[in-house]
Amino acid sequence: MHGDEPLARPLLLRLAQELVRGWAGGDARIGRLLNSTDLYLLPSLNPDGFERAREGDCRGGGAGSGRENSRGRDLNRSFPDQFGAAEPDLEPVPEVRALINWMSRNKFLLSGNLHGGSVVASYPYDDSPTHKLTGVYSKSADDEVFRYLAKAYASHHPIMRTGRPNCPGEERETFQDGITNGAQWYDVEGGMQDYNYVWANCFEITLELSCCKYPPTSELQQEWENNRDSLLAFIEQVHIGVKGFVRDAVTGAGLENATIVVAGIAHNITAGRFGDYHRLLVPGTYNVTAVVMGYAPVTTENIEVKEGAATEVDFSLQPAVILASFNVTQFTATSAPASTITPTPVQAETPSPTSLHQPIQPMDFRHHHFSDMEIFLRRYANEYPKITHLYSVGKSVELRELYVMEISDNPGVHEAGEPEFKYIGNMHGNEVVGRELLLNLIEYLCKNFGTDPEVTDLVQNTRIHIMPSMNPDGYEKSQEGDRGGTVGRNNSNNYDLNRNFPDQFVHVTDPLQPETLAVMTWLKTHPFVLSANLHGGSLVVNYPFDDDEQGVAIYSKSPDDAVFQQLALSYSKENTKMYQGSPCKDMYPSEYFPHGITNGAQWYNVPGGMQDWNYLHTNCFEVTIELGCVKYPKAEELPKYWEQNRRSLLQFMKQVHRGVWGFVLDAMDGRGILNATISVADINHPVTTYKDGDYWRLLVQGTYKITASARGYDPVTKMVEVGSRGGVQVNFTLSRTDIKVEEGKVPVLNTPDTSDPNEKEFETLIKDLSAENGLERLLLTSSGNVAPYRYRFYKDLSEFLRGLYLNYPHITNLTSLGQSIEFRQIWSLEISNKPNQSEPEEPKIRFVAGIHGNAPVGTELLLSLAEFLCMNYKKNAAVTKLIDRTRIVIVPSLNPDGHEIAQERGCTSKIGQTNARGKDLDTDFTSNYSRYLDTLEPETKAIMENLILKQDFSLSVALDGGSLLVTYPYDNPSLTAENKETLKHLASVYANNHPLMHLGQPGCPNKSDENIPGGVIRGSEWHSHVGSMKDFSVTFGHCPEITVYTSCCYFPSAGQLPGLWAEHRKSLLSMLVEVQKGVHGFVQDKSGKAISKAIIVLNEGLRVCTKEGGYFHVLLAPGLHTISAVAEGYQQKHVKVFVRHDAPSSVFIVFDTENRIFGLPRELVVTVAGASMSALVLTACIIWCVCSIKSNRHKDGFHRLRQHHDDYEDEIRMMSTGSKKSLLSHEFQDETDTEEETLYSSKH
Repeated sequence: MHGDEPLARPLLLRLAQELVRGWAGGDARIGRLLNSTDLYLLPSLNPDGFERAREGDCRGGGAGSGRENSRGRDLNRSFPDQFGAAEPDLEPVPEVRALINWMSRNKFLLSGNLHGGSVVASYPYDDSPTHKLTGVYSKSADDEVFRYLAKAYASHHPIMRTGRPNCPGEERETFQDGITNGAQWYDVEGGMQDYNYVWANCFEITLELSCCKYPPTSELQQEWENNRDSLLAFIEQVHIGVKGFVRDAVTGAGLENATIVVAGIAHNITAGRFGDYHRLLVPGTYNVTAVVMGYAPVTTENIEVKEGAATEVDFSLQPAVILASFNVTQFTATSAPASTITPTPVQAETPSPTSLHQPIQPMDFRHHHFSDMEIFLRRYANEYPKITHLYSVGKSVELRELYVMEISDNPGVHEAGEPEFKYIGNMHGNEVVGRELLLNLIEYLCKNFGTDPEVTDLVQNTRIHIMPSMNPDGYEKSQEGDRGGTVGRNNSNNYDLNRNFPDQFVHVTDPLQPETLAVMTWLKTHPFVLSANLHGGSLVVNYPFDDDEQGVAIYSKSPDDAVFQQLALSYSKENTKMYQGSPCKDMYPSEYFPHGITNGAQWYNVPGGMQDWNYLHTNCFEVTIELGCVKYPKAEELPKYWEQNRRSLLQFMKQVHRGVWGFVLDAMDGRGILNATISVADINHPVTTYKDGDYWRLLVQGTYKITASARGYDPVTKMVEVGSRGGVQVNFTLSRTDIKVEEGKVPVLNTPDTSDPNEKEFETLIKDLSAENGLERLLLTSSGNVAPYRYRFYKDLSEFLRGLYLNYPHITNLTSLGQSIEFRQIWSLEISNKPNQSEPEEPKIRFVAGIHGNAPVGTELLLSLAEFLCMNYKKNAAVTKLIDRTRIVIVPSLNPDGHEIAQERGCTSKIGQTNARGKDLDTDFTSNYSRYLDTLEPETKAIMENLILKQDFSLSVALDGGSLLVTYPYDNPSLTAENKETLKHLASVYANNHPLMHLGQPGCPNKSDENIPGGVIRGSEWHSHVGSMKDFSVTFGHCPEITVYTSCCYFPSAGQLPGLWAEHRKSLLSMLVEVQKGVHGFVQDKSGKAISKAIIVLNEGLRVCTKEGGYFHVLLAPGLHTISAVAEGYQQKHVKVFVRHDAPSSVFIVFDTENRIFGLPRELVVTVAGASMSALVLTACIIWCVCSIKSNRHKDGFHRLRQHHDDYEDEIRMMSTGSKKSLLSHEFQDETDTEEETLYSSKH
């Protein structure tokens, strides 16, 4: 807390190690402790001060010593104080604000604040009303407890327990039993320990650990030995006293914030969210009372508290119909400076016929403008942190956040098997009832969790997402009292968001709006099962489809029409007025909806609607709910809307658990299969599994034939009976196709189990990073803000790269590949744990940007990526392991001359696109490079010779500009890639990790209607041209390359760079993860000799060579693949390998038969033998003709000779079938046909 008193930092880190090691080693004491305690260790509350402190400074103090924070404030004089004259200013002490927030989110029970400068345990109060400097014993209500706690620490410390610290200059200072009342020692106003006790239910003492504030490192071991037992003994005191639960006697639900009163001690505590409480007390006999507003208080007398574990006492409180005014202080003997509860008369709700328990209803009925709504959401996220997570899915046109409140018992995490549900309100800005109802619903769920069984069950078993406003800009323009108008209906660009989604029947020409794109991205990143879109203007539930091919009002039936009708009825039945079906008689007298539901298109045609897009493009079933005839009612009417809809809102959410759910698992390893398909016979609407293989399929009551299938697996079909209530769990276990190999067939190899713990650990890391939110977690735990904020031209770029090299010399190597026409260096930065050293077993990836100088966004992204990796090496475990296992090469600017003349904000400008000679470098990678090497541009030649033709890269990523998509080979339309699935898969990995790209709607101004499915397209289908870098990389570099187009604008303003980095950083990191996958192989002969330059043929087309040491690595799309290995002098080897989407696969190939006769290649021996036999036959024929021997006899002899010759020909054919030459026939073609020689494209 004081930066110059840092002894606690290493002690707490050592304590953490001790606890973990003790747990792992089976230490009984530590096992008991960790099994029963939530322990939080905060090693440094003042890291800024610590950086200024000096080792060996025993006295501290003085300017610049590090005691205060960076703004010169003493943190232990900055907390609110019970005896303080005024509230402290918390603005200069963000550390204090953070700690107060932390304590409010966690119900801490016991705490120790570790300091230095003496050896004593100090306890509250730290100051007194008189603030006399020293000598005043300021007694708290729990003085006995505090003395007990302080002695628990001091009695186990060899120096502290003597009461004589003997600190230099204070040799006469003594403390009886090694403890002291804080104020008696010296007055500390604004101290942390008093704040804990008075305002946070937490008992805290302050522990001075050594006379020297900043002892030298050489003394740390002794200090650890002095404090080890004390630290453990003090933690164990958290279990003393009395504990239990306070529950509703009728429902059994826990009563949150129940007050626990101990007679004779004027300090009350409150129960937790589940009615759980724990009150620290010293051994003795006590009368304890539990008090809750709306319930009759209960007192348990003569509770005996003994040494050691707490006495358990539960309280069961009866609800009271009328509860008179009361004050909890009536149960205590004395008053305390702590805040007390203000007496308030409470009128309990009238009990329902079925239960005395009544949930807490919302009280916040008003119209919330954006700032008000924002504060409301932040407030509930702050007050209920254990069940809420507030996040934004994007921004509106006017840059307002599109907030979502997640409510779940494990917020922020998708729990395998738990369905996800969403409500969206205020899509039309002037239809506001849904917005307010969803805010009411948030309040209702938060306040009733843990006490109301219905709410508790929903929150514990459903991940609920609530977006109160999809159109906050339109809302701000709309007006209260609007009955049926349109002011504020559309977004700020004047587009109707519910006509803005891609449609199955109509081509929507309006550009996708920011709000639409944000929601589409959101829906693609969560496995939503059920949803409702809340509107206004009528009173009905509307279900898909919303339009039809003819564009007329006609029933447009979806494959799941029965399910949608059931979903719609589940809502309307709970809303009496809606269910009657004649909602707005004064406005639409002829309108009638049987049972309050309607097919969307039958009511009126809505092309581009959100509910249909949900159903057709995700696994989510969505309906549209019209909540009332008036779009923007007066605020005083809002309670009526809540009362009409609250049961409907809850009942509809429960429908997410209907139908069938379960897991699709791999029979071999039991892991979930991502993107497996769940098909229901006779219903043409499959759904897919999520990351853990979990799926949910909504169905009405009936018997169904359900099939689970996945690429590379044999499908499985089951008959399933679905009941009228709840869901049925049905798991599927799929076996891999061809996994069982008959004798003589090709064996299937998968990633082998390895005993190397490092390999296992790394495989687990790749799986974790491939999982949902894996890369987000990496980014959240990473260090430093490296977002670019300006463009770096050649001089700045060069200095930046040199700076990285000089600051991180152990993991970087900076080289020049060559020079541009104007003699600028083309820099290449290698990042690896062993830069510039050959490690053939590691995959190698390159990132190249700036081939077009007018598109420099890629350059800045790669510079930020380089700094991010360097900064997090040895700081972030995942980044460290990726760098240790990968060779990363970054070429940030291939065309530095063009970049120098390009113009910022030139979104369509071609200035700088070419090099200084006017050559577009992406057309200069000619297939006849060896013939025209001298005519190539120097930039092209540099990257060809020094990178691509090294043929040692596993993956290449090129960054360009002018759209928002990824292209894969080939750009040349005359070329065909045999490994198209792999190339497309690699491009999709990048696009899927980008928040917008995968939606396939670049939305560029010049091509607003462009649609690129999945954000991925073959280069020749987008902008075909010859001589591209990616085609050359695949053909001659034997390396797959994708081109990423980073933004519609070639050269956007520098202000957009931070946002572009935020959008692309996850995708860039995904490439570092993806390059670890595919197939890693090793080839050797039977004697164990590694075989380099062996030919590895994949799927009878794709070819790579083994590197030095016999290693090879090739990226392949997930699924089953065939591998053939060929080496000169050895027989061919065939294996199959199954490539997973989330882990590397390995093959180990051993040539077990040497293919030689008499030390010579078998082909040579057979050829010579064949030639000799042919000569012999020819000689025999000549002799036969000359000698004219009798016909029959000679025919017979010739017949036998020819038969012998055919035997040899059969052997020749047999051997040549497995020969290298037959497999490598393409390698013998003329060099002018070099396009045909690619390892990735082979023509027959």
